[in-house]
Amino acid sequence: MLVSMIDIFTVLVTFLLMTAVFSRTVILELKLPPANAEFKDPPPGLQLEITVRKDTLQVGDRNSGPLAAFPNKDNAYDYDGLSTYLQQVKTKFPDKTDATILLEPDTPYDTVVQVMDRIRVLEVNAGLNVVQYELFPDISIGDAPVMAEGTAPAAPTTKP
Repeated sequence: MLVSMIDIFTVLVTFLLMTAVFSRTVILELKLPPANAEFKDPPPGLQLEITVRKDTLQVGDRNSGPLAAFPNKDNAYDYDGLSTYLQQVKTKFPDKTDATILLEPDTPYDTVVQVMDRIRVLEVNAGLNVVQYELFPDISIGDAPVMAEGTAPAAPTTKP
């Protein structure tokens, strides 16, 4: 009786291992402030913030304000314009690796993922291969400031 039980369990384990679906899970590490963190003066330089609003993507510096805005095109976010602009920012600040995404309430999850992907890496087609270059991989997430009614986002600029 014991031998037949062991045989059944052996077959069952083999069957489960063969039919199991092994999926690859991608995990991004987000930097969240600790609960008891004391405020420290940030070092001088660029404090990159990307604000996601319902009708625009806005790139700004925490210290100096808005730098560029990319209004929606055909009811979709201008991810390509954001990516191109962030390339220019990276060329001026090559050692900069952190960025903050500020989100309005009710921002769709897919939008958050798309923006994070465009901020983290730049994908360039090199023949048949796609080459990825690092832009700003250290991403933090926060709430977007509330815009006053009638306030328009900053006009697009090309100077980072």
